[in-house]
Amino acid sequence: MLTKIEELLQEVDQLTAQNADELEALRIKYLSKKGIINALMADFRNVPADQKKQVGMKLNELKNRTQERIAALKETFENQDADMSDLDLTRTAYPIKLGTRHPLNIVRNQIIDIFSRLGFTIADGPEVEDDLHVFTKMNFAPDHPARDMQDTFFVETNPDDVTKNIILRTHTSSVQARTMEVTQPPIRVICPGRVYRNEAISYRAHCFFHQVEGLYVDKNVSFTDLKQVLLQFAQEMFGPETKIRLRPSYFPFTEPSAEMDISCHICGGEGCPFCKYTGWVEILGCGMVDPAVLDACGIDSKVYSGYAFGMGVERITNLKYKVKDLRMFSENDTRFLEEFEAAN
Repeated sequence: MLTKIEELLQEVDQLTAQNADELEALRIKYLSKKGIINALMADFRNVPADQKKQVGMKLNELKNRTQERIAALKETFENQDADMSDLDLTRTAYPIKLGTRHPLNIVRNQIIDIFSRLGFTIADGPEVEDDLHVFTKMNFAPDHPARDMQDTFFVETNPDDVTKNIILRTHTSSVQARTMEVTQPPIRVICPGRVYRNEAISYRAHCFFHQVEGLYVDKNVSFTDLKQVLLQFAQEMFGPETKIRLRPSYFPFTEPSAEMDISCHICGGEGCPFCKYTGWVEILGCGMVDPAVLDACGIDSKVYSGYAFGMGVERITNLKYKVKDLRMFSENDTRFLEEFEAAN
């Protein structure tokens, strides 16, 4: 055994490793429970009594030198890693500036905060959706233009059943449908998220944008409830002097439906180029949930009623910060983003 230990002592002094994996393999080979040194320790009982002292001392020496050698190799790797940590040649030169939140995130968080204080919770859903939740349960007619490939991005079509077509959602109303499927009233949710429409990209339109939609379903919900909530939102977002105006409109999923305008916060409603001298600026669509939508989602429209609304986050951001080109939100130009440092 003494001869074996002497051979191992020489072997341990010559140990090398090219990386951490090789070093770990060496540790397992020599120091693990099934390693060489532990095997020698187990065989120590068979050593003659007159040799036990000498063999025991050599075994301890072997174990200590092995631990020291592996520890030294490990320290070498750690020092190498530390020396290389600052050599990222692709990194931005010093000084590195702190970033800022994106203007769309700033405004979206403000919208969420306002409605959260009004009792709304956040609901989320997939961006790649089926026709059933995007269109069918939202009361879209079978020949509605939104179901055409000119208006919607299709991922997969099903000629036998259009409700199984896979598409990129065109609005976050699909989240409302999924919420109503699994939740009985009272329901009070907002649905923020990204949506997609097959549109030519220009300074005023993009093929993707962001929405926040809201839904409230309960007994005896009225249009008055909707108006008061939207008035509160407008005054929280644009200032306490803000007025609102509701104009009759049409949406497949609400009846009656309305477009909501706010008094121009630049001219105070007096008329200016921004509001095209009308004194009003459109910000969202809304209405009472169509009974057909409630029934399609498993809610009894004879017992419950509700309202819904939806707004584009880019639209609200433009109104607050007067961004002239919608494309700037997605171009990742840091010069543009730096303009919003004070808004954080």
